[in-house]
Amino acid sequence: MLTELEKKILLFIGDYLRNHDGQSPKLSEIGEGCGIKSVGTVHRYVTSIKDKGFLEKARSGWRTLRSPNELPYKGVIAAGQPIEAVEQDETIDLTTLLIQPDCFLLKIKGESMINSGILDGDLVVIKPSNTASNGQIVVALVDSEEASLKEFQTIEGGKKIKLIPHNDQMQAQIYAAERLQIQGILLGVVRTYDR
Repeated sequence: MLTELEKKILLFIGDYLRNHDGQSPKLSEIGEGCGIKSVGTVHRYVTSIKDKGFLEKARSGWRTLRSPNELPYKGVIAAGQPIEAVEQDETIDLTTLLIQPDCFLLKIKGESMINSGILDGDLVVIKPSNTASNGQIVVALVDSEEASLKEFQTIEGGKKIKLIPHNDQMQAQIYAAERLQIQGILLGVVRTYDR
């Protein structure tokens, strides 16, 4: 498990790699970006992150860090009309794409969000938050007992909250605002196919 500062460093490195064609930041750049004055301290944190399996050296030499969760991005594929096949030569780091500080996963049970492509058994990546904007998909705790993933909408000047399922067979639920507590906001969906 990463500490908060390790998560911050990992995210900084991931952002840097994306913005600098895969070249790693210098330890001094990591320190500057994360508010750490000592390069030695940065080195210890980076070593700890590597030891925990969240970073690795792509090859020997300096500035060759990469995420072990990088996958090659090969391009776009049609799910309707065929399109020209053009191969890309990029990678996408799943760690920094889906994971931000404090994020957690929940497993979906039910079909209330199927119209948004969120299916029973999927894992959803949730960013903790106690507030939400209209239209965001949130984890809402009702009466401190039942949690649900739904679209968030305020009505009646914020006195009531409408939780909207994304399933044509289900109805929106309306609650007094004080009955609801927002637990987090949806960042992504993870689905595996074991066929």
